[in-house]
Amino acid sequence: MRCQVSVLYFARSAELAGLRCETVSVPRQITSLQLWEEIVRLHPRSTCFLEISSWSCSLETRLPLSHQLVEAESAQVLLAFLASYGSEDVPKDFIKLKSEKLSVDEVSELVISPYCGAVSLFIGTTRNNFEGKKVIHLEYEAYTSMAETEIKKICRDARQKWPSVKHIAVHHRLGVVPITEASVIIAVSSPHRTQSLEAVMYCINTLKSSVPIWKKEIYEDEYSWKENKECFWANSEK
Repeated sequence: MRCQVSVLYFARSAELAGLRCETVSVPRQITSLQLWEEIVRLHPRSTCFLEISSWSCSLETRLPLSHQLVEAESAQVLLAFLASYGSEDVPKDFIKLKSEKLSVDEVSELVISPYCGAVSLFIGTTRNNFEGKKVIHLEYEAYTSMAETEIKKICRDARQKWPSVKHIAVHHRLGVVPITEASVIIAVSSPHRTQSLEAVMYCINTLKSSVPIWKKEIYEDEYSWKENKECFWANSEK
């Protein structure tokens, strides 16, 4: 036996479906997941609808996607499909060590979130001088697997210190890095600027002090392996 269910569309879902309401014929006993699949069949673009709410007899209850049977009592059940835009925007870490040129736009776009009003960036570039010497370029080398593990730890610790941080991206270049080009880009998003700014500062300082990435400065007539003053292994030798 089948019954008629009224479906209302709001916000983003209405834009994608191209209508505000419709009547759908469904079996009297149907799971919310099956109902969802029927809506997607009618409106393929509705796969971005992430939340379903059910109103029955004027009582609002949550109807999660599941295999549990739901009684669809004719017009007493009114389903409103809400577009929870970006509700699957769970915190993510984007970590990459590569020899190609880094892109500020690429890194910053990785952390953009509709839930955040701030994206803070740190960009470390190659300068052309050091203590009166002309720098030709820099060269970076890393113990890649350990470096990635350490950066993951930094991201985890940053989230513990600033729980509102959403996404973190850390891209570090390896090999030759010419003058003015970026060797490291760190981006952090958060609802407000204070958290992302502090988290970015923490990430770059901790990366410099604990991640096994080594830098060689190439001058006109010589070169030098450089250690950041924050490095724990450099301090331990003193």
